[in-house]
Amino acid sequence: MPLPHVSIVIVTWNGRGLLERFLPSVLATDYADGDGPRFEVVVADNASADGTADWLAEAHPAVRVIRHPANWLFAKGNNAAVAQTTSPYVCLLNNDVEVPPGWLRPLVAVLEASADVAAVQPKLLQHADRTRLEYAGASGGFLDAVGYPFTRGRLFFTLERDEGQYDDARDVLWASGAALLLRRDAFVEAGGLDERFGMHMEEIDLCWRLWRRGRRVRVEPRSEVYHLGGASLPQGDPRKAYLNFRNSLLMLYKNTAPDRWPAVFRKRWAVDHLAVVRALATGHRGEASAIRRAYRDARALFPAYADARPGPDAVRPPYEGLIAFDYYARGRRRFRDLPLERFGPAWR
Repeated sequence: MPLPHVSIVIVTWNGRGLLERFLPSVLATDYADGDGPRFEVVVADNASADGTADWLAEAHPAVRVIRHPANWLFAKGNNAAVAQTTSPYVCLLNNDVEVPPGWLRPLVAVLEASADVAAVQPKLLQHADRTRLEYAGASGGFLDAVGYPFTRGRLFFTLERDEGQYDDARDVLWASGAALLLRRDAFVEAGGLDERFGMHMEEIDLCWRLWRRGRRVRVEPRSEVYHLGGASLPQGDPRKAYLNFRNSLLMLYKNTAPDRWPAVFRKRWAVDHLAVVRALATGHRGEASAIRRAYRDARALFPAYADARPGPDAVRPPYEGLIAFDYYARGRRRFRDLPLERFGPAWR
């Protein structure tokens, strides 16, 4: 049997420098059989003004370039590109990720082995320090009771050293969009990435929706990649805070059963109110303002999701505690410090 074909989709906007640096590693991927390479690289150019498309045509003519008419950001840029692929498997890959030659095979093997697995990520390590797990995905992600994301290897801004402590392949609630292999049919059936999000949190929302549809999401640490990170928006940028808080609220609303929403929202508001107080106390007035605007705009968008909300048996966030309380009040800085009993039975 030939290897299943994979389309590797890279969305970029004015990222020629990143592509010059990281694309060669992707093109050197060792994923071939007797019929030759079994993958294609598709660069979705969000109307870059830095000559990205022309450079690709000259320097890497084997790369398929899809030119979008505007900056469609991560969600719409990927959706539109995936719609122009036919491979059974699609990999969403950031333009600032370096990959070793054998990174793809273990991920494909996961999807080939289990028909109910819809998505899988590799272990993400920092590009500059490959002894440390990386912020965007580390070794697979979870959510707490009010929708705060965290990963095996990263709680808030504490990044653990990789000592093999999270090298077990397992189910996770969400996998990182920085390097995410998906069944194309599952991606399409779930509606793709939510384009209202623009960027940030969209892959977490997608993974939660996949779980709601009876699919599974996994991490396969036998595959690892190296992520530069912060190429779109750096940490501390108020716009990043705005998108993270707004999209997190949208994700929580659309995936939480209506009968549970009032109680969940009260807890979430209390945690975010403390985040505003903390931002003001530390002199980050822009972040505090961004959180307030995120609440205003998220509430305005809630009605758009009236028909998308789940029933009372909806998949709940795996962690029943509050990760902010664990981190700031209890001093739990590592994933392995979290009390196992606070995870739902299916996630322990």
